[in-house]
Amino acid sequence: MTFPNLPTVFETERLIIRSPQPGDGPNLFDAVVDALADLRQFPASLPWAMETPSVDTSESYCVASSESFQARKDFPFLFIDKTSHIVVGSGGLHRPRWAVPAFELGFWGRSPLVGRGLFSEAADALVNFAFAHFDAKRVEAICDDLNVRSIRVCERIGMQLEGVLRHERRAPDGSLRNTRIYSKCERTETTCKK
Repeated sequence: MTFPNLPTVFETERLIIRSPQPGDGPNLFDAVVDALADLRQFPASLPWAMETPSVDTSESYCVASSESFQARKDFPFLFIDKTSHIVVGSGGLHRPRWAVPAFELGFWGRSPLVGRGLFSEAADALVNFAFAHFDAKRVEAICDDLNVRSIRVCERIGMQLEGVLRHERRAPDGSLRNTRIYSKCERTETTCKK
């Protein structure tokens, strides 16, 4: 798909949201380290968080993410605080299904900043970005059934719970985990009626 005027950066009230770029690795690494204990509670959903983080790994992610964004294969973003200019988290619009179009919303953030509404602000902005720039008809979020913080974000930004997939994933310890599916759809006569 070609989107010649697709912005790589936009702003909300408190955040600059932009595509990762080469050189962002050290700042992203700091955010990952700050969030790691919380992220590792959900190994079935976030297997990358089980890896040992490093500046090199974060830099490689930023380079690959920039290339994926430019190729219109994936749409990752960093969440940057307008005041401090630190990376507070990351997220994106993943797994595009252009025939619909539909996307999977993902997001995470630094643990000390949870509870301030920053990640709801970022998630809502990403959903709106999908509707405005891709003419998306559906954005979905897939959450571990025990991830109360992500569930709250989904509900706060008006996503609807579509269902719970029981025993959908297996965690590294062998336990079975349930997965919640949330969505927000473009309001039309034939989609996402309540």
